[in-house]
Amino acid sequence: MSSILRQFPARAWVTLLAFITLFTTGKVLAQSAPPHSPPADWGPISISMDEIDYPYPVNYMNFSVYGEDVRLAYMDVAPTGPANGRSVIFHHGGLYYSWYWKEQIAALADAGYRVIAKDRLGWGKSSKPIIPYSINLWASNTARLMDHLGIDQAAVVGHSIGGQMVTRFAFLYPERTTHLVTVNQVGLTDRRGGRGFRPLTGEVNANPDMEDVYAGLLRWAEENYVTWKPELAEHMRIRYGQRLSGNWPHMAQVSRLTGHMRGMDTVVNDWQHIQTKTLILGGADDYPTYAEEARHAAAKFPNGEVVNIPNVGHNPHEEVPEIVSAELIRFLGS
Repeated sequence: MSSILRQFPARAWVTLLAFITLFTTGKVLAQSAPPHSPPADWGPISISMDEIDYPYPVNYMNFSVYGEDVRLAYMDVAPTGPANGRSVIFHHGGLYYSWYWKEQIAALADAGYRVIAKDRLGWGKSSKPIIPYSINLWASNTARLMDHLGIDQAAVVGHSIGGQMVTRFAFLYPERTTHLVTVNQVGLTDRRGGRGFRPLTGEVNANPDMEDVYAGLLRWAEENYVTWKPELAEHMRIRYGQRLSGNWPHMAQVSRLTGHMRGMDTVVNDWQHIQTKTLILGGADDYPTYAEEARHAAAKFPNGEVVNIPNVGHNPHEEVPEIVSAELIRFLGS
């Protein structure tokens, strides 16, 4: 117990109680694993994910960027509890989708927030143009969406590369940001040095070996989750199915463009300029140095704090949704 106490701020008792509850009810201890091979009913899935149901109605914002007409998919969930007049915008990670915030959307809506969860341009149900993607572009798209929805200010929450997006948003639009939350953000240190630069060739593997694809998905599952849940296989089904899609070569091009961008930008130099209240939240067992990097990052923000959740991996909002929701409600209410 003492080691757990050291991981949490003294003020975060609601999160600690939630964590203890998970252990005492046996939820954390429940073990399972992803299927050893792709189930027979895993078929092709379109790159626009038309076959995938989201937990709330999906809306679209149409606009033009770099001469391309595109649309941005988002869920706009009204408060289900007494409205507090505040808004929260969720940003997903690099290979994920806005639907995986479903537990936090429900919890925050119940707490009185208007909750927006968007699919970033190039992923999910949003358009996938062949354009020069950047963190700045994704941050500006959040501002564009806020204008579209008539939202002046919002708290922004981002997971993995989405953490970089919301950090850049708070840097570029401080007057529009009430709170900043990153969840297991990638790029907590600047690792660009020594990598060199390799321009994209435009070549993609249009006919991937599906056995290799599934072996990669099994490695992804092992690396990203400490405790596996059967419902997490939905991520694997989507990624596997999209590689069976006739439009996979286009999706592969977009994925390479967005992945290439990650090696060209960093937000570590934004931190000291962001006065917004900031929470660096994450599963402490993401990778060996994550917890220390998170503490270092939080100390660089003028108004930063850190919460490292022990025995949890890269996706704490899926592994321990009750803890993440409780932390968000605590922090956003501050």
